[in-house]
Amino acid sequence: MTTLVICVDRSGAIGRATNVPMPVAGWEAVRSLVTDAGLDDPEDASVNCLLESLRVARDLRDEREESVVAVVSAESDTPVGADRSIAAQLDDLVERYDPRAAIVVVDSAEDERVLPVVESRVPVDSVDRVVVRQARDIESTYYLLKQFLADEQLRSTVLVPIGVALLLLPVLFARFSAGEAIAGVAGLLGAALLYKGLAIDRRVAGMPERVREALYAGQVSVVTYVVAGGLALVGGFFGFLAASELNAGSPRLVEAVEFAFAAVPWFAVAGVTAAVGRLLDELIRDEGIRTPYLNLPFVIAAVALVVRGFAGYFLAQEAVRDPLSVYGMAMTPVQQLAAFIVSGIVVSLVGVKVASDVGTETLEDVIDAEREADGRRE
Repeated sequence: MTTLVICVDRSGAIGRATNVPMPVAGWEAVRSLVTDAGLDDPEDASVNCLLESLRVARDLRDEREESVVAVVSAESDTPVGADRSIAAQLDDLVERYDPRAAIVVVDSAEDERVLPVVESRVPVDSVDRVVVRQARDIESTYYLLKQFLADEQLRSTVLVPIGVALLLLPVLFARFSAGEAIAGVAGLLGAALLYKGLAIDRRVAGMPERVREALYAGQVSVVTYVVAGGLALVGGFFGFLAASELNAGSPRLVEAVEFAFAAVPWFAVAGVTAAVGRLLDELIRDEGIRTPYLNLPFVIAAVALVVRGFAGYFLAQEAVRDPLSVYGMAMTPVQQLAAFIVSGIVVSLVGVKVASDVGTETLEDVIDAEREADGRRE
């Protein structure tokens, strides 16, 4: 018995392009039809469908199974007329070859609608849909997008910030200029991406648990952290007051430097307070003082000295502040900057020396311990 390999063209593109009466049956006839259709429109997907039908027929022949390849193409522009013309062509093929089964080759969902017409005349063993590589990439993109939308975590990470930004955009356009509105939305999206990309959300989610553990364990650092936060607020307040006392025409950069000059000492004291609290926790545990925690207060103090030195240098150059005087002798801005830099280096070296003499653990040990602790929390 014969297996009929049918290439279905419901749009009628093959018949119109080649002006060949339908149906076309036989290996050589279909090969000639492929050449004519390809020369008329090489980009038409129907050419791939014709080639696929030839390939299927060849595979059946290699398996020593009798097969006939045929092409049916609609001869009407209306859906009903197209289906009826294809039905008539199928009747002709069935009468001519009396097939026991059919393999239908299509290249679109529209062609698949003819499948019931084929099944009403001959049993269909298989439907072979041809998808060209470009279309397959588009289809893969669709399924990836569908999978992305089904992932709740990805939706909340990507779609929520974009949705909030789009909702804010018209409000910002109504109250601000276009540039300011776009800059604000871009800043919001950037902050949201950094918040997720740097895993800040996980740190924030685990903060209540860490605070509770610290309170139950009686850690001194809980109190020193609160004190450090208060000192940082005081530093910001004094820095703002110092910047606001400048002349109204002062450049913004000078105001920022004045803020840093006035606030850095308070920020440094806040950092040292927090670091000392961590050191006290280490001493209470009686497990030895780890080197990085011992060195941290000195590093904070050294950085504060250097930053304040540069800020004082710029302010002295702008005649905003008087040069530093030591024992009644005024120092030039360059001498003042050099003194602060040398002081910062000395403090840093003292910290390294103290940490190496007293500390009992390296930085790598601390990092490994914190990673293990984070893994246990997760």
